[in-house]
Amino acid sequence: MQPIVKNCAGIDVHKMMVMVSIRKAMPDGSVQVTTHEFGTFRKDREAMCQFLQQHQIDLAVMESTGVYWKSIYASIIGRDLNPRVVNARHVKNVPGRKTDTLDSQWLAQLAHCGLVRPSFVPHPDQEQLRLLTRRRDALVKQTANEKNRLHKTLDDSGIRLGGLISDINGKSGQRMVNALIDGESLQDIIKKADGRLKADKKQLMASMDEKLSTSHLIVLRDIRSHIDFLGEQLQKLEVQILRVIQPWKEAWQLLQTLPGVHEMSAATLIAEIGDDMSQFGGMKEIASWAGLCPGNNESAGKRKSGRTRKGNKMIKTTLCEVANAAIRTKSQFKGKYQGLVIRRGHKRSLIAIAHKLIRVIYTLLKKRQPYVDPDTDYEGLTVRKNASRWLRKLEEYGYLAQVQQQA
Repeated sequence: MQPIVKNCAGIDVHKMMVMVSIRKAMPDGSVQVTTHEFGTFRKDREAMCQFLQQHQIDLAVMESTGVYWKSIYASIIGRDLNPRVVNARHVKNVPGRKTDTLDSQWLAQLAHCGLVRPSFVPHPDQEQLRLLTRRRDALVKQTANEKNRLHKTLDDSGIRLGGLISDINGKSGQRMVNALIDGESLQDIIKKADGRLKADKKQLMASMDEKLSTSHLIVLRDIRSHIDFLGEQLQKLEVQILRVIQPWKEAWQLLQTLPGVHEMSAATLIAEIGDDMSQFGGMKEIASWAGLCPGNNESAGKRKSGRTRKGNKMIKTTLCEVANAAIRTKSQFKGKYQGLVIRRGHKRSLIAIAHKLIRVIYTLLKKRQPYVDPDTDYEGLTVRKNASRWLRKLEEYGYLAQVQQQA
């Protein structure tokens, strides 16, 4: 193939070493390949950058290997070179040719022929925000795990409070559990229950009529203190996120006009995709990058599995949470969900709503306009589209005649 980039480099990144292959097109039409190994410490990265500058590299290509590529990328881009991070799935070599040297040479060859497509790399400021939002997500998950352990420890001790109230982590549940751990009497504990609870007070007292052992008390107090500690850390982190999000305040406020999007979910979306939609080719491309669009798998005229591909886990999780909240609001998302859930089920319908949300988010951030709900009746559209087929089947199986007779 004809070379597109004259001087390029392929970088195979590992934790403790980096293999760099230089591929240069010579005036006589031949290709010169030079390979060199470097470490990953700061002085080694500086030596690698000097090596690239000496060979007047126009393009440097590397795979997104875990988090190891980030320091290499930062060093290269700081020297005004042109680094590209590519998806490992797009540059996989032929089986049987797997060494560090061959991997770096293969990357250089693909770059030499212009066959690499750059991945989305966030701005350094956006990367700092992303660190905070992902840490917050980890704290939220840890808190949920500790609450589940608290519930399990209560069940282990014979207390069945979780079987009578819908949410043991609600206000009433927390007050009663704290009173249990502090050793208060059942009469005092039952006074802490909210009057709106549907459970009978006698049943509540019976469910908590159990003596906690010393070990159970130690574990329950330890879990409670850990939950309180995580709550304090979460509050501090959210304050820091709200301070760091200020450069993207306009986009952050625009996202909050969407149903189901609150301050932290909007901050997470900004941290993952930014506010510059020109980095993505279009709404289809950003949906594919997020792993929310249907898969495309067809062979011999037969449509195979259409499951979604692997994508950005953080944005996929956040959008599914937003979708779960949006379907409970009076918006187009509720109507679309009701039209899908009948035949597709809850989980697949939720992915479809998340797919619609990422497309709407792309439009909002591109046009810089707040969200205005069109109030589309998706359930009505579904009925009008399928009514004739439903009536035909009802008549075929005799149900329509029965309804007419009853009428």
